[in-house]
Amino acid sequence: MNVLFPLLFLALILVLAAGIFLWPARRSRLQVKKKEFDALPRPLFMQETAEEPGLHIPASTARPVFSPPPEPQLPRKYGVDRLVLMARDPHWLYAYWEITATKQEEFINSYGPAAWSATHPVLRVYDVTGVDFDGKNANSYMDIPVGEDTENWYIEVGQPDRSFCVDLGRMFPDGRFVTLLRSNTVTTPRASLSDRLDEEWMWIEGLYRTISRLQYGTSSPLIVEELAVRAGALPLGISSPGNWENRRET
Repeated sequence: MNVLFPLLFLALILVLAAGIFLWPARRSRLQVKKKEFDALPRPLFMQETAEEPGLHIPASTARPVFSPPPEPQLPRKYGVDRLVLMARDPHWLYAYWEITATKQEEFINSYGPAAWSATHPVLRVYDVTGVDFDGKNANSYMDIPVGEDTENWYIEVGQPDRSFCVDLGRMFPDGRFVTLLRSNTVTTPRASLSDRLDEEWMWIEGLYRTISRLQYGTSSPLIVEELAVRAGALPLGISSPGNWENRRET
């Protein structure tokens, strides 16, 4: 114990002495490193922000292209029960129709669940010329079977200047016909010249002979009429031979 204590005391003295001599050298090395660190170039914050080209999206100079809106389409159905009839020409009619689910349900409720499938659609074309049609007093009629999905039909009637009306209904196997829709009444145009004559513009033979005496070698009726006016044979402002004749008599 007496020997150990002096040794420990001597070692402590050596450590203190070494620390005293080595501390200035260590301090000088730290100062050199600090100077070297301060001398290192440091990047600027603005440069870091500008060095991100990958995130930059250049503004486009092309004008936006606007596509035109789609054209509106006519609906296939309007949800309205209707049958429209038109006269195409003196011999043909054209009909188009729409039957709603409500009308079909009314038919099924009236004639049974199997009535719709047990019947088939028929166009009944009535000749209603000269009558006030009430569904039973037509001059004649004809039936045209059509398909279940058919919605229009051209009808050849072959009768110019006649009036027609059409019913769309269901025909039972026993021949019963049930009307679902009734069309308007149309009249086919004439296929010949009209027999109506305008008496106002007929040329009176007596007047023609009177004016013929003033022709002076001309053949045009307009020139003849003008010469007659100048000669006093035809009053001014009267263009209808019929009216002129009546004035002369009065």
